[in-house]
Amino acid sequence: MQSAPSPGTTANLLALGAVGLWASLAALGTSLAHVPPFLLTGLALLIGSALALPMVRFDLRRLAVPWPTLALGVYGLFGYHFLLFTALQLAPPVEANLVNYLWPLGIVFLAPLLLPGVRLTGLHMLAAVLGFSGAAIAILGRGGAGAPAGPFAAAGFMCAAGAAVIWSTYSLLTKRLAMTGRAFPTAAIGLFGIVSGVLALACHALLEPRVALSLRDVALIALLGLGPLGGAFFLWDAALKRGDARQIGVLSYLTPLLSTLLLLVTTGRALTWNVALATGLILLAAVLGTRAR
Repeated sequence: MQSAPSPGTTANLLALGAVGLWASLAALGTSLAHVPPFLLTGLALLIGSALALPMVRFDLRRLAVPWPTLALGVYGLFGYHFLLFTALQLAPPVEANLVNYLWPLGIVFLAPLLLPGVRLTGLHMLAAVLGFSGAAIAILGRGGAGAPAGPFAAAGFMCAAGAAVIWSTYSLLTKRLAMTGRAFPTAAIGLFGIVSGVLALACHALLEPRVALSLRDVALIALLGLGPLGGAFFLWDAALKRGDARQIGVLSYLTPLLSTLLLLVTTGRALTWNVALATGLILLAAVLGTRAR
């Protein structure tokens, strides 16, 4: 008789599900590059929020959470995307995206500061460094020499670093709420997405030009909302509440690697030595991170 998987194994599988969905973000984003980013984010978040409805049996009152919890959710979903998209507009995108991928490193190293009873081991630190090195090689290998830096590049890099801090601290603070008996239901991610989506659409109305969407655009935006800007957030929240944030942080290094591989497939580009080396480093980091205690 087979035993049920441990909570840690279940959490890691949920995290890998989120990582898999996030990996499709770059490929979908490339297909929707003509859609203003705040419009894209706002519509996708609102669509993704609909995934919460079956969880609450279509009773929106069950999504209610205390104001501090809602503020944390909006801080994570809206704050992260606001700074990330600003960074991609101000700084060379490849380099800005690399700075953004400091967030898995942030989860590993900030866990002892934000989570009670959590400490960092040498194996966690080694895995984090290997994972970040692999992520850097994957992203820089994809972008080649990169775009020249503009006059606002420094501000863009600061925004990218801010996005990394926001997502890592949001992830750890949601875990902290669960560890201290104040966990919110995963369905509440739907409310976070609704408020964040409305704020993103407000930014679109104030800052971006109007565009007309085709039926293909609508279909791809729906896919984006149900996947990397919807379902992934629910899986990520469930994983953090069940598992070790340090291990999950290391596993999340697979995101830029899988994203790069998927882009290679969808664009027809050949596998390069950069991506092959990144694969080895990130897989090694994931193995070490999941074995660390």
